[in-house]
Amino acid sequence: MTRSNPIADGMCSLKNAGDTGKSVCIIEPASKLLGAMLRIMQDAGYISSFEFIDDGRGGQLKVQLTGKINRCGAITPRFSVQLDEMEYWEKQYLPGKNFGLLILSTSNGVISHEQARKEGVGGELLGYVY
Repeated sequence: MTRSNPIADGMCSLKNAGDTGKSVCIIEPASKLLGAMLRIMQDAGYISSFEFIDDGRGGQLKVQLTGKINRCGAITPRFSVQLDEMEYWEKQYLPGKNFGLLILSTSNGVISHEQARKEGVGGELLGYVY
């Protein structure tokens, strides 16, 4: 199977595993960008842990779920976001104020929209989770 968007596939796998009540989700192929997104989700408490498994091909990410993910996904195309536009994008992808996270790729690395606001930087939207 040809995978054209590994981030979208990985986020979809997380949502599907959470919806079916599984406690572990295997995402393949693994990528550094997806790993950085998972670290933000872990810091926010949406997943408990994850580890990289080298299978000699693309690698796998084994994710321990907490059952707190209602919905998550990749945002395509990757819209550029300036600091003053952040609230507009929150309204587009998140169900309520102070509920959920947007994940951005910035010059300071992959961070949540709340961290981007604190640091005063914009970036490109990668995904969302709530």
